[in-house]
Amino acid sequence: MRIANLRIACGIACVVTMITTMSAQAATSWVMVSGYPDNNYVTENIREFIKEVDEKSNGELKISLHSNGSLVKMDNIRRAVQTGQVQMGEIRLGSYGNEDPMYILDNVPYMTKDYKQAWVLMETSAPYFDALMAKSGIKPLGYQPFPGQGFFTQAEIHSAVDLHGKKLRIYSKVTQEMGQKLGATAIILPFADIPQAFATGMIDGLFTSAQTGVDIQAWTNSSHFTYVGAIFTKTLLGVNKEAYDALPENLRTIVDEAGHSLTERAWRKSEEANQGHIAELEKNGMKTYAPPADVLARLTSVGQELAETWKAEASPEAVAVLDAYRARIKQ
Repeated sequence: MRIANLRIACGIACVVTMITTMSAQAATSWVMVSGYPDNNYVTENIREFIKEVDEKSNGELKISLHSNGSLVKMDNIRRAVQTGQVQMGEIRLGSYGNEDPMYILDNVPYMTKDYKQAWVLMETSAPYFDALMAKSGIKPLGYQPFPGQGFFTQAEIHSAVDLHGKKLRIYSKVTQEMGQKLGATAIILPFADIPQAFATGMIDGLFTSAQTGVDIQAWTNSSHFTYVGAIFTKTLLGVNKEAYDALPENLRTIVDEAGHSLTERAWRKSEEANQGHIAELEKNGMKTYAPPADVLARLTSVGQELAETWKAEASPEAVAVLDAYRARIKQ
């Protein structure tokens, strides 16, 4: 009897051990990377995405976030996701305009004039990005918009002439062309290189959002911010397709739903944050302005020129997206 009982006890122990091991093995761990700081609403929104996935999956899918370029630099994130170095990443679309013009359609000045139009463009272009990113083995899960852009300078901009000769940091091919048409020397630099570029005299101004201005403490190098609103760029939350496909169907559904939630929150958070960021600039001594009439007129004219250039370089499929978008915003 003692031997039999011992065997039963051992059997139960083995079963418990096996179940525990199976449960531990069932949990999936992913790594996600972002180039933006922890206090950026983009990063905060990602954390809400991760929390939703964790809660809805009952811990079956754990996602560890490495922000602020701490694990992978921003412009290397797409490659890291593509190769499976990490499972997920926040991808700055504007970095890849040399590969496909669709990446920089939202960089064209006044292509979108407000958040409502930015949402329509996102919806209209989403199927195109699904197919485009699939070629790199990446599945889009959601999008996050940045607030409208403006000029950070060391002196007030009274007219378009004041932009002549400025050494502006910009972030994409189309914004570089915009800067050149405004008479500035436009230099594409990664986010992390901005402080050093100011320190060495490589740049003396920025064209970016108030959010980025807060992130880099622009008041240490600039004293004026002219908000023109002209551009609402966005990032893409992407997942390695093989990692996504390896998930059980219920987890894929949870991840998809969390991506939709992230996108909806992002539009609200971005709009709410914009005024707060401008107030933060003012709190730190910066003077903020609406654009002079001739600057606004010149930017609008440049935007129209760049839109035609974009169409000339884009594929028929990409132009069809633009046409569909313009038809929707006219309704």
